[in-house]
Amino acid sequence: MPSVPLPDEPSGLPLDEPPTLPAVAPDASAPYGDHPDQVIDFYAPRGEHGGAVPLVVVLHGGAWRAPYDRQHITPFADFLARRGFAVANVEYRRGSSLPHQNADGPLAGRWPETFDDVAAALDALPHLAKEALPEADLRRTVLTGHSAGGHLALWAAARHVLPEGSPWRLSSPPPLRGVVALAPIADFATAVRMGVCGDAVPQLLGGEGSYEERQPYADPAALLPTGIATAVVQGRTDTTVPHEVSEAYTEAAALAGEVVGLTLLEDVGHFPLIDPAADACAVVAEEIAQLAY
Repeated sequence: MPSVPLPDEPSGLPLDEPPTLPAVAPDASAPYGDHPDQVIDFYAPRGEHGGAVPLVVVLHGGAWRAPYDRQHITPFADFLARRGFAVANVEYRRGSSLPHQNADGPLAGRWPETFDDVAAALDALPHLAKEALPEADLRRTVLTGHSAGGHLALWAAARHVLPEGSPWRLSSPPPLRGVVALAPIADFATAVRMGVCGDAVPQLLGGEGSYEERQPYADPAALLPTGIATAVVQGRTDTTVPHEVSEAYTEAAALAGEVVGLTLLEDVGHFPLIDPAADACAVVAEEIAQLAY
């Protein structure tokens, strides 16, 4: 796996501080359901693009918790649009905004609503994108996500290998060129062992009594191989989702007979991957381009 040295991040932020950039308004938005969180924002490619361009679907992170919505990743969506991509930024239902009795902060995720929404959004996306982004070439769709959104991106690409009887299961692989997962919560066993994001994974699955029953339906490391081209980009000094989580996922993929690329970026934490001012973000855009073109 490559280990890529980068210069000091120009933002001047500590490695695991989110970028303090203003939200960027989309060019269009469309609902994919009746709930206020069931919405997709669309960003048209900037400048001259000479015809149809790839579509990048973005799933934001935030430990599946309600206070963290899609607004914090809009500068990244705009960055990709300025790189010539058509971009769809997906919102989905997340956990409670109130502190949970067994956690330090709000509850992570909703079962099954978080998964219902991601599945519904991606199923509705081809129709919605045709209306909102006529420049988008849907045959060149790449799915990306950061942190908890990286988990959801990997999960969405694996719906065709979900256990029989799953309401989200697809009969065939989704029409994707590939997935680029950014510091994803990709291996639940490792994430639980390390207490990632304040034990967010057990909360996502409904608590201790539900974890073992639901894990096979939600854990990307249990849904391998997918046959979908997959790349993981991870900061080696990430303390929010440590690189051991991504390494465990890529090792699980190898055991399943699938090659997943893992790029470890030296001296990079959690948020530079989605910070347009950081060199790490350019690495991410290149990974997306390699799958899209």
